[in-house]
Amino acid sequence: MVTGLALAISSCGFGSKDSADSDTTINFLAPAYSDGANGTKALWDGIIADFQKQNPDIKVNLQMESWNSINDVVRTKLQSESTTPDILNIDAYSSFASDGMLYPASEIVSPQVLSDIQPGFAKNASLNGTQYALPLFASTRTLFYNTDLFAKAGVATPPKTWAELTDAAKKIQALGDGVSGYGLPLGSEEAQGETSIWTFGAGGTWSDGDKVTVDTPANLEGVRAMREIADAGVTQPNPGATDRKDVINAFIQGKIGMIEGLPPTIGQIAAKNPSLKYATAPSPTKTGTPVTLGVADHLMAFKKDGKKAANIKKFLDFFYGADVYAKFVSTEGFIPITNTAAAKLASDPVTKAFGSTLAVAQFYPSNNPKWAAAQGAIRQQMGTIAQGTDPAQVLQRIQEAAK
Repeated sequence: MVTGLALAISSCGFGSKDSADSDTTINFLAPAYSDGANGTKALWDGIIADFQKQNPDIKVNLQMESWNSINDVVRTKLQSESTTPDILNIDAYSSFASDGMLYPASEIVSPQVLSDIQPGFAKNASLNGTQYALPLFASTRTLFYNTDLFAKAGVATPPKTWAELTDAAKKIQALGDGVSGYGLPLGSEEAQGETSIWTFGAGGTWSDGDKVTVDTPANLEGVRAMREIADAGVTQPNPGATDRKDVINAFIQGKIGMIEGLPPTIGQIAAKNPSLKYATAPSPTKTGTPVTLGVADHLMAFKKDGKKAANIKKFLDFFYGADVYAKFVSTEGFIPITNTAAAKLASDPVTKAFGSTLAVAQFYPSNNPKWAAAQGAIRQQMGTIAQGTDPAQVLQRIQEAAK
């Protein structure tokens, strides 16, 4: 999940075959990455309107959900073919592909679009040698730190190791006035993101190539390190129930010294508190060797009765056109995954700041069918370590969920 700072939004669902599932209607279910006049819904509405002007015989029916609700909505909709979306924007795709529910990507976009996708992202969207998903855009994480708070606390340089991170957080926490040292979001919105930053920082991984590997010594070391910084009392209150959007908001307001931020965080700071003094640095790790979390969300198309492939292809080819796609990515503030958009956005502040982090990024094993279950379990279970649950026990439960 490539999260932005979206709030809960109202949705308008698509229903029965008669009302919303004719062969010329594309039902599209997507999450909100951002809100407001230039938010995700407004972007998709504009793209759909432009597409329908060129293709008046095709209707695209958009349903938007928050990231907190979309997985439950997907589970409900997939219970019936009549409510299954034609196109879905979400993170994990492989369980749907392994169940034979998805079109191969080659059937829903042109060869020109497929060849424009950067190879690493195409590989991550493939299962057993066949690409089933289309990467939407990419995100990595990096440390954002408040330079004013660093100066007041006497912290000279950004931390490179966990020990340095904890030391800096203690000094910032000691400033008082409601300021927290480090933002640790282990709430259900995106606990897998924060957890991955720490487990990858310990040399861990979520997959050995074939199996989802959760309960490993390196992953345990990373989770224990999260537990230790929570126990040190240098995070925001109740980290086990705090979502990432909340710590980003608190950072923007100058109330947290350090967070792991995303590409859109740059634009959010500029819009909400342009006077904030901050800088970025590589994510701290156990040894100080840089590594970070990389995420690519995906578009995928469900076959159902197989009658909509041509219309889906028209819409997705339109979306991945260089101008349309580049505008979408730059407005949302993420990293493009096509070569043409990367060239068009070479001078974009987000692409300049975050593009180079892809070289040290590790990705979720989204091409493993078991990852969706593991990810869901991390979201639901990981916050309990901040309430006293043994990290080893939590990882064992998540491993069980991934079997």
